[in-house]
Amino acid sequence: MEVLIIPDSFKGSLSAIEVAHLMEQSVKAVFPQSNCTVMPFSDGGEGALTVLQTHSKGSLVMCSTNDALFRPIEAPYFLFQNQKEAWIELSQTAGLTQLKNTALQPLEASTWGTGKMIKHALENGCEKIYLGLGGSATQDLGTGIIAALGGRFLDQNGKELPPGGGALTHLTKIDLSQLNPKASRAQWILACDVTNPLLGKNGTAHTYAKQKGASADAIAQLEQGGIQFAKIVETQIGIKIKNLKGGGAAGGVSAGLYATLNAHLTGGFELLAQLTGLKDTLSKFDLILTGEGSFDEQSLQGKLPIQVASLAKKHNIPTRILAGRSSIKSLENFPQCKIIPTTPAGSSLKSTLQNAEKNLQTALHKELKLIQSKRL
Repeated sequence: MEVLIIPDSFKGSLSAIEVAHLMEQSVKAVFPQSNCTVMPFSDGGEGALTVLQTHSKGSLVMCSTNDALFRPIEAPYFLFQNQKEAWIELSQTAGLTQLKNTALQPLEASTWGTGKMIKHALENGCEKIYLGLGGSATQDLGTGIIAALGGRFLDQNGKELPPGGGALTHLTKIDLSQLNPKASRAQWILACDVTNPLLGKNGTAHTYAKQKGASADAIAQLEQGGIQFAKIVETQIGIKIKNLKGGGAAGGVSAGLYATLNAHLTGGFELLAQLTGLKDTLSKFDLILTGEGSFDEQSLQGKLPIQVASLAKKHNIPTRILAGRSSIKSLENFPQCKIIPTTPAGSSLKSTLQNAEKNLQTALHKELKLIQSKRL
């Protein structure tokens, strides 16, 4: 039996690599003659660099940059073998993972460090930028990236706004006259892991700002900043972004770069599946195992497991989504797919995290034995 093991991380307990190895152990225990292709994967956000390192030709480049609070850090990006294309993972600079044990500042947090990294790639000859979105600590609509590349965001007095999404309520002009010409000429591909729009109840502020530390008042302020930004963009540039599908990714980065840099939005998983050759080999598999820590309504907006299930459906390959917790019991549109919760009912969060490894293997072993019994 040919088995594809392609999970995301179980955040807070197991990395994607750890989940993949545990799954492989379970498969080998039940189907010792099986061939396992292990691909800890990403939906274009966190983890994409690891996927590309393993399955694409190129190398990591270290860069001096800054985190979302402007503190100096060293962070990597992936330079493809042709030396003309780079994959920038936003979470390496403007990510929540960079702010461990730090008070979150959703109104001031900036993607400026991401822009600094992009500038490094452009100055070193890159003409095509893949920007992996996801895991951001920011809600600045990509204004930090654009500012690092020479753009300016001005208030009614012609004064530059301070960094972060909280100041965008005062935006009256976007000045791109000094934008780095290499940024203007570059091809921009944004790997979006969600389909949320920029504004509204399903928009970036109302959906994601709370997990970045925003209070109810801050969320309202960020929403107003997004409304003002969209208004100025439409008036000045002539582009409508408030309902852009995927415009809410990474605190609105996708909407901001779509408007100012003519960036193209695409599914992160779909893009990585092409760059790694996954799409060309998928049909050979008899079973696909994927999963994430929590499988819920947000997961249906384009997270890795649902993307895997969608791709597998085209080839009618049986698929199992393993999740620490799942508020979704079944997927009507994916008859070949089954959701397997791994955490015993009634478990506390502490117990769930402590026993994630054991719970995953126990649940998967039970499901594999069921599959084995049906194959006999």
